[in-house]
Amino acid sequence: MRTPNRISRRSLLAGAAATGAAMANPWSTPASADDCGPSRVKTYTNADFYDSEGNFQIDNARAAYYDMFERFHYPISETLQADMWILDFNLGDFARVGMAGIFWLNRQDYNYFGHEIYLLPGQMIPEHCHVPTDKGAAKMESWQPRKGMIYTFGEGDPTPELIEKIPPSQRELVHSRRCTPLGIDEIGHLNRLEAWHFMVGGPEGALVTEYGTFHDMDGLRFSNPKASL
Repeated sequence: MRTPNRISRRSLLAGAAATGAAMANPWSTPASADDCGPSRVKTYTNADFYDSEGNFQIDNARAAYYDMFERFHYPISETLQADMWILDFNLGDFARVGMAGIFWLNRQDYNYFGHEIYLLPGQMIPEHCHVPTDKGAAKMESWQPRKGMIYTFGEGDPTPELIEKIPPSQRELVHSRRCTPLGIDEIGHLNRLEAWHFMVGGPEGALVTEYGTFHDMDGLRFSNPKASL
């Protein structure tokens, strides 16, 4: 992941406590520090998302994201309710490894893609890369946090002081150990086609706009052999 367009010391030090309140949603009443600050952030464990037999409870996961959306004053539209998807990647560790998102568009004919990524506090997308397929080239992408902040991990020289942001269940499996934190409206990029990469939600979670070329799911590869869609 290449150095972003700009990065603040606040992001580097993971001072995300102020970022949730920094951007009020234009469709809602401006948020106060009490609305968006750390005191409103819920702490989750896997017991919140799996039943006694280990079955993923997707409605509980949806409720957790909706709580984060309300905290960030992000509108829960009918389209979002209908089309948002939620994944635990069949890893059984959703409190730490999982995501939600929505594909706003994915145009193979004109080769562009618009995606929103939703991450609970400390939640990681499993490490992955994108390879070419019969439908198109390997996907290129960039990321822009709109609420909260993220830790983006990619190939390159390791960032030892931030390795602990990677959930323990994935820490020994990943190739990506160079971390670049991104705060609100800072932009990061994949540093090369087919590079390994992933991101982790900051302490208040994150809503991230992703810009990319056409995304063919057949070109998605995970470094964790147990991860799947």
